[in-house]
Amino acid sequence: MLASTFIGALALGALPAAALADSAPAPTATAALATTAARLRPAVMARGAARSVLLGAATAGKRIVAVGERGIILLSDDAGNSWRQAAVPVSVTLTAVRFADASNGVAVGHGGVILVSGDGGASWQSVMDGQRIATLALEAARAGTDAAAIRDAERLVADGADKPLLDVCLLGGGRMLAVGAYGLAFASADGGRTWSSWMDRIDNPKGLHLNAVRRRGDTLLIGGERGLALLSTDAGRTFKRLPVPYQGSFFSAELTGDGALVLAGLRGNVWRSADAGASWRQLSSPMPVTITASAARADGSLLFANQAGVLLAARQDALVPLPGAPLAPLNGVLALDDGKLLALSARGVAVVAAKPANGGQP
Repeated sequence: MLASTFIGALALGALPAAALADSAPAPTATAALATTAARLRPAVMARGAARSVLLGAATAGKRIVAVGERGIILLSDDAGNSWRQAAVPVSVTLTAVRFADASNGVAVGHGGVILVSGDGGASWQSVMDGQRIATLALEAARAGTDAAAIRDAERLVADGADKPLLDVCLLGGGRMLAVGAYGLAFASADGGRTWSSWMDRIDNPKGLHLNAVRRRGDTLLIGGERGLALLSTDAGRTFKRLPVPYQGSFFSAELTGDGALVLAGLRGNVWRSADAGASWRQLSSPMPVTITASAARADGSLLFANQAGVLLAARQDALVPLPGAPLAPLNGVLALDDGKLLALSARGVAVVAAKPANGGQP
């Protein structure tokens, strides 16, 4: 079981967002109040911000943008050699960031916060929070006839803005999908200005956490709690639940260039399907340590990061550790243009080499 099974601490931003428990209790009232306050308070400009807990990163043209605890967003224009902090209107933990191009990006985080940027991450605007998310969920549920969905949405409203969004995916043409704890799924068709609930499109009656979402063409893959895997082949109009042999939580999802689905998570489990989820093959791992994040390199090969601070490359049917001493427990990894990797951890950012230990290419 992950150390961060205490989702109350998670909601306060004290723990990495990737580490949601298989079955976590609801956030406390104190945590909800603290999250609300952090939504309304701008991020503090911190000395040594690059050594903060960081959870996600993306490239905006040649710029690297990284996000993490207390609303910290960092920018690097020299391949990660130096960093500066951006002005951010919230101080909640931010969990993921994506850019469509060198200018337009989106970041998500705790308290249902969604931020957008139109200047490469230099400045950000808050466009959504947990209170609005709960209202949208209730409006959508009441438009249907599912009594359970209405009850769940009413509970969201009663709980307040305390549910974290955990990942966001760009769908092209200004469309995007954000997913999170307790089955949150919200989409925008206008660059993040307005949002609508997609929770009714997803077969998730227990409200399991949706931890990761990826897109390639019209295919979307969501990985979640307790072996939950969801696939859409029509750009998100419909999703089907996939039978996966492993019932532990997945914190990483990838779609490869050859059409394969890849899910990774607890205890080093990595599963690959070459037939749209009809069957699965497990990749062997050198250590039974939870994988918290993954990334695709320019050549299509996959990289994984785990809680032991080890970066691994997928090679054929196995994971191969990259050389070097272990880092701090890792929350994220980003493949850079020069073949190096950006590793994100509780100790900030580190730029590392990308070749596997045997010297070959993953």
